[in-house]
Amino acid sequence: MTTRIEFDGGWSAAVTGEPLDLVPRLVGTSLYVFPYADREERERFFADTFGSQDWLWDLPDIFRFAPGDRKLVGAGFRIPEEAASGEDSARVPLTPEVRPGGLRAEEVKDFRHEVCTVLCRAPGDTVLTCLRDLDVLDEPLEARIGIAPDVALLVQHGTVVGWSLTDPVRYLTTGFAAPDPLPPSPATRRLLTECLDLVTVVPVVDGLVDGEPAALARLQAADRALREQREDRHRADALLELIATYVEDYGNW
Repeated sequence: MTTRIEFDGGWSAAVTGEPLDLVPRLVGTSLYVFPYADREERERFFADTFGSQDWLWDLPDIFRFAPGDRKLVGAGFRIPEEAASGEDSARVPLTPEVRPGGLRAEEVKDFRHEVCTVLCRAPGDTVLTCLRDLDVLDEPLEARIGIAPDVALLVQHGTVVGWSLTDPVRYLTTGFAAPDPLPPSPATRRLLTECLDLVTVVPVVDGLVDGEPAALARLQAADRALREQREDRHRADALLELIATYVEDYGNW
């Protein structure tokens, strides 16, 4: 059983039995597991905690700990810009099972943890797995530590090498808003997959950049479908934000 894990730079934390009781928020290509509900609360939260955080143009993964008991109190991740092939995504191991747990920093000290570089998508995007690199798939995982509902850290050789989000469509939202507590609609599930294709699959993204009619038509169709969708409106708006830059740059309306 994994009891201690390392992050970049040799920084380490003990694994506890207390995961975060926070609802994840998937905003664009960022996953947030934080207790704050607005910008002012965000500023206070970061001022009162320590760990890894973003600074200006530097955007590492975020892990914040309370100085008193050194326990994990929030985390944030960025989805990589490039998706792995279907063949590589199929290599993501299904074991070990996720074990709920929190983290306790071994010392009160800031550190920096690099973002993942590759996204592996399960069929239907039921799980998004983000890895440091594809070399992770060459060996078994040592542990999956569920630090929050449906959010797990992936550990290999005692080191954090990635993270995963199960049922990502459930957590789609905008800004600081909590995700809709109602189940996602089937249409939203299908459109999440289409939007992720548009922003992470290299041939599709290259097609948009090169102005290929088929790729542009897919982008326009997704944008139109999301704008016309009546049900699950909040998640549809979140997906519109996900593709907004591509629509602005390549939509050719």
